[in-house]
Amino acid sequence: MADSMMSKAATMEIPINSNGDSRTLAEDDTLEQAAKIQWSLREKDLQQVMVSGPNLNETSIVSGGYGGTAEGIIPTSSIKDLRMKSRGVRIAPSQTGACQIASQSEDIPCIPGSNMHHTNSSSSITADEASRGVAVEKFDIMKKWGLNTYKCTKQMISERFGRGSRTVDLELEAQIEVLRETKRKYEIVLNLARALTNHFYSMVQTQNTLGDTFADLSQKSPELRDEFGYNAETQKLLCKNGETLLGAINYFVSSINTLVNKTMEDTLLTIKMYENARLEFDAYRADLEEMSIGPRDAVTMARIEAAQQQYQIHKDKYERLRSDVTIKLKFLEENKVKVMHKQLLLFHNAISAYFAGNQQQLEQTLKQFNIKLKPPGADKPSWLEEQ
Repeated sequence: MADSMMSKAATMEIPINSNGDSRTLAEDDTLEQAAKIQWSLREKDLQQVMVSGPNLNETSIVSGGYGGTAEGIIPTSSIKDLRMKSRGVRIAPSQTGACQIASQSEDIPCIPGSNMHHTNSSSSITADEASRGVAVEKFDIMKKWGLNTYKCTKQMISERFGRGSRTVDLELEAQIEVLRETKRKYEIVLNLARALTNHFYSMVQTQNTLGDTFADLSQKSPELRDEFGYNAETQKLLCKNGETLLGAINYFVSSINTLVNKTMEDTLLTIKMYENARLEFDAYRADLEEMSIGPRDAVTMARIEAAQQQYQIHKDKYERLRSDVTIKLKFLEENKVKVMHKQLLLFHNAISAYFAGNQQQLEQTLKQFNIKLKPPGADKPSWLEEQ
């Protein structure tokens, strides 16, 4: 195949004009250089065909022999298009063909796929700008957080070592300390009430089992039927009154738990936010005071103005949270007195009626505080739920 192509190239190297005479010397040199270039290109194409095989979409049919002009070259893709059209198949316009037609009709260079590449590049640039904007925003947030943490840590260390000053509201600090002490004591009451509930529940279950045993023995022991029967009835009555008392104690425990772990905890959460705001306020106040002592040039004045704005922002936040804490402490105290008055009265009346053996008073106590007992087996899942 290479020999045939060399012979073809040799044939092309001897051009003959229309009169049959050979061309001039200058024209021969030019044609010889062109033939060498064409031969090198054909050799590269031959190597590509031997490596990857022929590409039928890019091959062309040359009419008029090897010396024909470019007008005799017919791309095979156009023949394929004609066949598809004859079969009634719609062919999508090719960007390469459109570019060739445009370049022939107008002297405008056309690059296939340039519009698509431009669209993809513009969309990628937009995505890059958006991601860059998000990254810058996150960096600014981290920068502000780091600066604020540094100032607050510096203020905290200064207060610990007695070098820095802190804003103190003596009346409010005393109320906060009373609340924390009250919460600790109420937690002790809550834990003891839960322990009492667990022990009393075990006792009621034991009384119920003991009553069933006495009733069974009264049936199997005729000589002690009456004695076992009396004790069985007594244990059953105690078990019933114990379940009523358990309802009252459970209601007491639930109310104390709501007061301690929800109402007081919510107020303490606001107090924690107030203390953090106080620390930030003192940190920016100390920063502003330190800047005000130094020299007053243009750069320093700009920094002082920015520090003044931050100081005012944190001052407003501190005063707002201090007002919130004062209001919550006031309402918490009123709510605590109201709830504990009701729960302590319930606990006293229920315990007194139970140990006095006054079943009517015990039931009346539950009705007074709108406590409804669950029927036996209410907590047990139904047969359908078990399945």
